[in-house]
Amino acid sequence: MTEQFTVRSFKSGNSVALRLPKGLGIEAGEELIVVPHADGSMTAWRKAQSREAFLRLFGSVSEAFMAQGRGDTDQGDYDWPDTPHHPAAA
Repeated sequence: MTEQFTVRSFKSGNSVALRLPKGLGIEAGEELIVVPHADGSMTAWRKAQSREAFLRLFGSVSEAFMAQGRGDTDQGDYDWPDTPHHPAAA
């Protein structure tokens, strides 16, 4: 199981900051990439390791992914509704 840390937010100027425990091994001034998710959770990783994070995600895709190709990707014509951005055809 991954170790879990509880952190507390605080006001820093016009921003909200997180105080991170020393045990995380993050150095002062180190840049992190934080991605918020729709469910309110967040994912963070070191900016210096962003390439490695991408490659881990890419490597997690199974070999069977799209083994059958993309399938039918042809799209038929769409009859746009009469809107200011898509006026009716003359």
